[in-house]
Amino acid sequence: MKKLLALMLAIGLVFSFAACAKDKNANETENEEALTLGGKLKKQFVEIVKGGETDPETIANTLMENELIQFAPMVQSIDPGVYIQGFNEGFEPEGYDECVMFGPMIGSIPFIGYIFALSDGVDAEEFVKGISENSDLRWNICTSADEVNASNEGNLVFFLMSPLSLEQDAPEENMDEAADEPIDEIPMDEPAAMPEE
Repeated sequence: MKKLLALMLAIGLVFSFAACAKDKNANETENEEALTLGGKLKKQFVEIVKGGETDPETIANTLMENELIQFAPMVQSIDPGVYIQGFNEGFEPEGYDECVMFGPMIGSIPFIGYIFALSDGVDAEEFVKGISENSDLRWNICTSADEVNASNEGNLVFFLMSPLSLEQDAPEENMDEAADEPIDEIPMDEPAAMPEE
């Protein structure tokens, strides 16, 4: 009887471990789906840097190859001391040796990001805090970003202002049905009416 009870407890324990493993994988999938566009790109930045890449331009180009990017991308190096858009008036990020901007070629999309390579001795956490606190979600007069994402891996800093998603809502009516509707025909044998002067 004791052996049977011990065997049943052991089987129950094995099934409980299996159930926990499934729940953990399900939670990881749910967390990934819950991430915003900026959160997903920040996570990719961390993976790229942990994979050994340290060149800001290569990192930015890799981020712009993400399937979530639904616009024609632009990646551009910015020299220290040159104006960087997206920050409050009077604030200029300082303490970096290299900066690469990434975003859309078209300025009407509220998306702008930077990869900074910080100078030796610069406190990366303070740099991230400074650019985050001084970001201007409405830097572009036509649009406004929804969120700011910023973090660092060593002396490399990721900064992004973006919408929560680049997915567009589907049209409310079916365009195929609208195309099937008859169009009022204009008789071709009658001359067009001219407005009176």
